[in-house]
Amino acid sequence: MDYKWVSLSLLCAFSLASSDALAKKVLEDGSEYLVAWLRLVFTLPLLFIAWFYIPVPPLDNRFYEAFFVALPVELITVVLYIKALKASPLSLTLPFLAITPVALIIASYVVLGEKVSAVGGAGICLIAAGSYVLNIGRKKEGFWAPFMAIAKEKGSVLMICVAILYSITSSFGKMAIEHSSPLFFGITYFTALTVFFTPVGLWKARKEWRLFPWSSNLTNLVLCGVFYGIMVIAQMIAMHLTNVAYMISVKRISILIGVAYGYLFFREGNIKERFTGALLMFAGFVLVVAA
Repeated sequence: MDYKWVSLSLLCAFSLASSDALAKKVLEDGSEYLVAWLRLVFTLPLLFIAWFYIPVPPLDNRFYEAFFVALPVELITVVLYIKALKASPLSLTLPFLAITPVALIIASYVVLGEKVSAVGGAGICLIAAGSYVLNIGRKKEGFWAPFMAIAKEKGSVLMICVAILYSITSSFGKMAIEHSSPLFFGITYFTALTVFFTPVGLWKARKEWRLFPWSSNLTNLVLCGVFYGIMVIAQMIAMHLTNVAYMISVKRISILIGVAYGYLFFREGNIKERFTGALLMFAGFVLVVAA
């Protein structure tokens, strides 16, 4: 088995978690629309550098269909994702991205005809089960209390929506990659995403520009974009090399890293139960890789 996709997926996970932690830091001072837009903008230089090293592949109708189905859904996820980061602790939002691989079992089968093995499916389900443990402290209030606690946390609800939408964009993204090339799709897709999000970001953040403390946040914003750009490149290549559900499952190790960031940099509470839930997700990752 070629494990190159695993290394790329782990790089993707680390880069995404680092970008999210930096975005969370900047969100303490700024509008979520401003931060979301600038994260995309500062992603572009790295993508444009990569552009010079790849040829333009032949494109067909399937590429354009997948591209333009995924793009509007991705625009929605950009807004919901950054709102979730601002609304709630990292350790209560990022873990719910684990729902994406479960949704992908259905989405990738419908869109791509991909199937997962029994072991891989067990790993994906174990990743999702960790979400229950995040609020296990509420279990004394009843079996369903941990799930009820999720509904009361705005950031968690928003991230669940993001996770489900990601199953759609990931599946159509894989289709677009198969009808072009990994880097070509990643560069053109996120460039288009930035272009279409620009009027939304500028309009929504029109009152924030003068009030935003640029001097203390610019470095974090640039690094946020750079890490996001690395994530994009690593993800596109990894998705080309393996089953999309497996790749996204390994990428979700960003959850474990994100929980650690939440404790180290934001002093978030209840870290034991949240880290236990994240470790369950890591066990699921091991099963996915072994499948």
